[in-house]
Amino acid sequence: MQIQQRHTWVLTAEEAIVIQQSLRSEIVTTDQFGTIRYVAGVDVGFEDDGTVTRAAVAVLKLEDLTLQDRAIARRPTKFPYIPGFLSFREVPAVLDALQRLHVLPDLLLCDGQGIAHPRRFGIACHLGLLTDLPAIGVAKSLLVGRHADVPDERGSWQPLTHKGETVGAALRTRPGTKPLFISTGHRVSLDTAIAYVMRCTPKYRLPETTRQAHNLASGPAIDQPAEAPIDQPAEPQQMTLEL
Repeated sequence: MQIQQRHTWVLTAEEAIVIQQSLRSEIVTTDQFGTIRYVAGVDVGFEDDGTVTRAAVAVLKLEDLTLQDRAIARRPTKFPYIPGFLSFREVPAVLDALQRLHVLPDLLLCDGQGIAHPRRFGIACHLGLLTDLPAIGVAKSLLVGRHADVPDERGSWQPLTHKGETVGAALRTRPGTKPLFISTGHRVSLDTAIAYVMRCTPKYRLPETTRQAHNLASGPAIDQPAEAPIDQPAEPQQMTLEL
């Protein structure tokens, strides 16, 4: 996988804002991709009281949502927790995990925001741009914007608006559960993003991609699996900042 290193990861929040504002103009919010065979869930957990970032990627076959590959990577946590700057804390380890994959994904579903972000550059945008992969933000909680009540029916959704702009959707993936917040990350339109999230969410509130990645990122501390992926040969401080 070709990773574009567009900037350093050792920076201040003020420098991170400049990067977000600079790169957001490169985000594509229309469908620009070919056949989607493999979808990947991306999630991050933390170890040793938050000093170690543990990123996980789970690659599933879109056709039947079976696990095809998985990867875990760890890095020392360098960026503090600040709402709106998730990618600067998590993406370096995620990129390491992506580079360990044998089965490369055609689409990323990220646990976080895409353009539903105060500066329209959430983690799904950041990852999509650096990997040049279609990416979708699938967030469990609201960061910015408002939406009307979402009917309690599977697949129902309402536009998520912020400062007069539609930045995503509040999507009900399962009756009786809270909606998820879906937004474009890169090279995927909102309607298409909703469709793929629903296709990856046959039973539970969260997509299977997210569930698999979360189990790897936040489960018991384990090392990278030694076995080869399916159908593949074996190969040798809390801070606050006003948004």
